[in-house]
Amino acid sequence: MGRLKGKIAIVTGAGSGLGKAISEAFAAEGAQVVLTDIDIEAATNAAETIGSPAIALEQDVVDETRWDEIFAATADTFGTPHILVNNAGLVIPGTIEDCSLELFRKQNAVMLDGVFLGCRAAVRAMKSNDQPSSIINLSSMAALQGYSPFVAYSAAKGGVRSMTKSVALHCKEQDYPIRCNSLHPAGIDTPMVRQEAVGASGGETPAIGMIKIGDLGHPNDVANLCVYLASDESRFMTAGEYPVDNGVLYKPA
Repeated sequence: MGRLKGKIAIVTGAGSGLGKAISEAFAAEGAQVVLTDIDIEAATNAAETIGSPAIALEQDVVDETRWDEIFAATADTFGTPHILVNNAGLVIPGTIEDCSLELFRKQNAVMLDGVFLGCRAAVRAMKSNDQPSSIINLSSMAALQGYSPFVAYSAAKGGVRSMTKSVALHCKEQDYPIRCNSLHPAGIDTPMVRQEAVGASGGETPAIGMIKIGDLGHPNDVANLCVYLASDESRFMTAGEYPVDNGVLYKPA
């Protein structure tokens, strides 16, 4: 308890799944939490149950102006944030042969443009903080190995991985008190992963295999790592990429 005492966090896509679990874990460790989601009812319900000072705000992460409003509302309510978790997302199935340009752009607007806007807003707001601050970007194992049934999703998550490193290096070069790291889950039991399993009718993914054998991870498996990366315990860690996948990427010799 208390690993995030005095910290103020913004978590996107916090109405369900990983975002909700991360918000709950942050609150349990003493953070004040702003939960954002395009589904304000879900975010409000989550905020009311996490047991810590928290507010819910409606947010479409592709809306550039809304990012400024989210950070302003956070500052007005709690103070300048120290933590941003870019978690909001969606899964659009489609291989390189059948994914339309329209769907490709829609996927990247949420998963990549949204993370860019979040990182930019966070750096601008947090660069003058007097204590260590942290940006955590939820990427995917798709960024490290690709998923053929999800070409747009894989591209977006790969972009998140690379952008995370660029943000981290910029903050280090500018001597800002901001770390930036990416997480790469696979097979975590969330509504999005269940959607992935249904949508990937043309191929097999690690998530589908895990569902078949009942070996899905729990959202807390990701949330626990987020607590560490948000806390000052990880003050010497930036530009990192951290799989949370129960060895999906491991290939025996």
